[in-house]
Amino acid sequence: MGNNDSWLETMRHSAAHIMAEAVLRLFPDAKFGIGPAIEDGFYYDFELPRPLTPDDLPAIEGIMRQIIAEDGAFVQRELTKEEARSVFADQPYKLELLEDLPEDHVSVFTQGMFADLCRGPHADHAAQMGAFKLVRTAGAYWRGDESQPMLQRIYGVAFETEDELQAHLDKLAEAAKRDHRKLGRDLDLFSIHDEIGPGLVCWHPNGALVRQLIEDFWKAEHQRRGYGIVYTPHIGKLDQWKQSGHWEFYRENLYSPMEVDGRQYLLKPMNCLGHILIFRSRLRSYRELPIRMAELGTVYRYERGGVLYGLTRVRGFTQDDAHIFCRQDQIREEVVGVIQLAQFMMATFGFENYEMVLATRPEKYAGTSEEWEVATAALIAALESLDIDYEEDPGGGAFYGPKIDVKLADAMGRDWQGPTIQVDFNLPQRFNVCYIGEDGDEHLVTMIHRTVLGSMERFFACLVEHYGGAFPVWLSPVQARIVPIADRHLEYAHSVEGRLRRAGLRVEVDGRSERMGSKIRDAQLARIPYMLIIGDKEIESGGASLRLRSGGDVGFCTIDDVETRIRGAVENRA
Repeated sequence: MGNNDSWLETMRHSAAHIMAEAVLRLFPDAKFGIGPAIEDGFYYDFELPRPLTPDDLPAIEGIMRQIIAEDGAFVQRELTKEEARSVFADQPYKLELLEDLPEDHVSVFTQGMFADLCRGPHADHAAQMGAFKLVRTAGAYWRGDESQPMLQRIYGVAFETEDELQAHLDKLAEAAKRDHRKLGRDLDLFSIHDEIGPGLVCWHPNGALVRQLIEDFWKAEHQRRGYGIVYTPHIGKLDQWKQSGHWEFYRENLYSPMEVDGRQYLLKPMNCLGHILIFRSRLRSYRELPIRMAELGTVYRYERGGVLYGLTRVRGFTQDDAHIFCRQDQIREEVVGVIQLAQFMMATFGFENYEMVLATRPEKYAGTSEEWEVATAALIAALESLDIDYEEDPGGGAFYGPKIDVKLADAMGRDWQGPTIQVDFNLPQRFNVCYIGEDGDEHLVTMIHRTVLGSMERFFACLVEHYGGAFPVWLSPVQARIVPIADRHLEYAHSVEGRLRRAGLRVEVDGRSERMGSKIRDAQLARIPYMLIIGDKEIESGGASLRLRSGGDVGFCTIDDVETRIRGAVENRA
């Protein structure tokens, strides 16, 4: 981390302490959790005598500015644990943290009337703070544990200059406009209901249509590249998940088993076991490898209520999962194919900026060191053969094999988890997944787990925010809306609708008794790519006046011209 970044983190951490002091002045009985610096800012968790309201943030911010004007010093003291217990006698969360520290002496920072259990570093004086703003509140379980008290968290952003702060606030405002949860409501794409359960998604016709288009394209592209599309059950016997290790390693994220005919079954958290059983359903020869299986498989994982968030963190989701069963000498070639497919998919959906990370062997791992060396070398060779720059994450691989992770950058420069390619030595060993080699003996396959979109829910959220809801023409639920100026133009409007629908385009007529300006505005708010305005002149000339959702006015076009234009945008996936 450079000097500027280091100072910015120090300043943000100091701002968290100043905010805590401001809260203490406003709520003398406040109990304090933790308050770290984070990317772009800081937060602090509090137990307060009443819920915070939006009016509290400007008040707290005002007290912070008063504290900064007083320019108190940040003073560090080294105390024994007993001395620290006295300092934090009325702060139960600090006392709990104190007991977890192994050291006999601890660091305490004091600034004004506020003291905190903290290693620092901090600014020398309060007046060294840069530009900041408090932006929102949220609930946060103490230590992220749902069995612990729910605290109130205040988030702030902080930068060295007012210009940097304003640029960030503008970015936050744009992000709020693009929030997939808001657009999901506005564009009638999806909903989540407590009646069914948190983290479980209902897809509305508009959202389901976009998803169908993505999935149809995904299936066709995978079949073209030699994948077999498979389907596997949503539940399976618990014994299988114990044998795989999922029950042992991921139990807290799995749903409780259900009993069927005296046996315990589990909602599947992953698709890989079904693919393994399909592979093992008959004897396989080395001549058949690689075998590629792909599934848009819905899985279920228990996520804590505090981390559920729109479509990006849910409890039931569909992964664009695939597994490649191959020999070790085929790993490089198969990984090259997966990377090329991932690049093609990312480009098709409009993501041009991404970075790749190679994660290597951790301290605890399955397989032999020789297998890891072969697999890691194959991943590196695949990346280098495609002339791809990558970052390395030493020790960041899964216990079962090395992997390549791809982070997508959206239109606002924000990172999203994208494709992932993982080599697996664990499951073939646990399930004895073998093929008959050229020598006539059994050999363990190497499995490659991979996704090129990730979960459909998270990818859909990413897509919505990337485009701000204005999907490309080929993905738009409605590609054109026909707007008759008056009721006498309705018959012709419906005839145009029928003609374009027969051509395979998604069009609709706005037959409401609203003013034309209102209809056009509603179509723009719905992010519909094209509007066909129809009045007397258009009927007389046998066409329509074409407008774009961006506000551009193309002018009069024949219906043939309209069809050709929309068809071209669809075929080019523009």
